[in-house]
Amino acid sequence: MLDVHQLNVFVVAAEALNFTQAAQQLHMTQPSVSQHIQGLERHFDTQLFFRNGRNLELTDAGMALLPLAREAVMLSMRIDETMASLKGGIFGHLIVGCSTTPGKYILPHLLTSFHHRHPQVRVTCQVTPQTDALQNLVDGEVHFALFSMDYANYPDIEAVSFICDPIVLITPLGHPWAQREEIEAEELLDADFIMRESSSGTFHAVTEALKQHKVSISDLRILITLGNSEAIALSVQEGLGVGFVSQMVVDRICPGKVARIRVRDLNICRNIYIGHNSRRPESKSQAAFWTFLTSEMANPLTVSS
Repeated sequence: MLDVHQLNVFVVAAEALNFTQAAQQLHMTQPSVSQHIQGLERHFDTQLFFRNGRNLELTDAGMALLPLAREAVMLSMRIDETMASLKGGIFGHLIVGCSTTPGKYILPHLLTSFHHRHPQVRVTCQVTPQTDALQNLVDGEVHFALFSMDYANYPDIEAVSFICDPIVLITPLGHPWAQREEIEAEELLDADFIMRESSSGTFHAVTEALKQHKVSISDLRILITLGNSEAIALSVQEGLGVGFVSQMVVDRICPGKVARIRVRDLNICRNIYIGHNSRRPESKSQAAFWTFLTSEMANPLTVSS
């Protein structure tokens, strides 16, 4: 493999056409310069200089090599300068896994704030079911994940509580409940529901909250199951039924077009966590992102209930 230092010695010697002068410019001994030139000649298996006593002249091969050697030396210098300029900077590529609602309504705000601090870091978001996001985090396929489910069965995952997302009950504006200040939990059994799938964080949060009122989610009349909260909000707006969705979705998708219903003593707040795999080595950009999450972005978003 070519040695850039040898090429630089060749360039200086070719420009000076004198090994002694080249040695002075390079702060080397004359025999050392000669050894480097001989090494290049052995590498190319061709003579680069005609030697006539103290006088030097480039051979045809030497003349062909000179512009290429200059280019290689300059490129090497630019590489060194570029890499030196990166010291202290944060560069890299982050992959974040998350479910639908955090991916649409939480992650953009988070990444915008991080990008202002570290504009050279690229981020890719993978929107998947949260169980998949957690498994991808364990397998090293993503660097971070946003999720709301219990992660106790994933001992390698270190997570922090990132935001509490209120889950609210909504109905069409013309629904009888829309005219009341609040309803009783038992009345939920009389409605037609549009719900998220059972693996979703919203479904789990609603299930646990209803248990406190001795209401089983399996006793609700679930007419339609949809895979995202926006579809539920729009279906409620169209009068197909009632549903539990994230308040963030209601505020952005259908403000003023559905009624938010208060259920006596029923407050549902889905804790959303962000975590990383503490067992895997982290890059400089990953370390910066985790520091940003745990230190600079304490309580980065607030969602009023």
